[in-house]
Amino acid sequence: MPGLVAPPAWPGENPSIAARQRNEKKAFTDSEIIEGFMKTAFGAEYHLAGRVDRIRKYDSPIRVFADGTRADRKAQLGKIVGDIAAKVQHLDIAMTESSEIANVRVKLVRDRDLYRTITTFYGSERAKEIRSSLDPQCLSGFRKNDNFEIEHSDVILTVDNGDFVFFDCAYEELLQSLGPINDTSSVPWTMFNDNVSMGYFDVYDQYILNLLYDPRIKAGMTVQDVKAVLPDVLADVRAWVKKVNNLPE
Repeated sequence: MPGLVAPPAWPGENPSIAARQRNEKKAFTDSEIIEGFMKTAFGAEYHLAGRVDRIRKYDSPIRVFADGTRADRKAQLGKIVGDIAAKVQHLDIAMTESSEIANVRVKLVRDRDLYRTITTFYGSERAKEIRSSLDPQCLSGFRKNDNFEIEHSDVILTVDNGDFVFFDCAYEELLQSLGPINDTSSVPWTMFNDNVSMGYFDVYDQYILNLLYDPRIKAGMTVQDVKAVLPDVLADVRAWVKKVNNLPE
């Protein structure tokens, strides 16, 4: 019928993403999960200041504001945030229409405006460093307080590089903006590996985010602090991830 607009695409409708989901590895040993968590939750791929040897996470509800003009991308972002909320047990995250109350701001830009936007956010010198060291298609960063609690995150996504790039970037950058900001090339199952493209919220990264947002893992914890509680936390996280993904025994 004339006047009808097709709904925005969803990851499972994208052939490239659907193929990845069909072939996804879903069974992991404790050591495989712990390795990925420790490598992404500590450290930082690119950091400007401050210590990176502590757990960083939000300790408050997370409200996401989409800043841009593309209604289809805003709708897709809303679905992505809803998907993350459904799969991370102790994470209170939702979209908001108010930029004032948002603590995660997602800037939706055209590809040709990406570096101009990065320069606006970070200044020209830092933008040059980011461009030369990362050459990103998208970017995220956060500001934390002295207790390593994240107070505000900025995510920059391009809207005109196709659905796959949008989904891949949106999931990775949104999730990294919540704490696990260190990319690692040594863990092949995580989207936080620059050599890996997903386009959806895979089981392995659900383990990482559920570990990070378990109440027993607190902002400011050291590696030793985390290791002391991780066995009990992982047992509970395994049960949750199994339930929400209908994983076999």
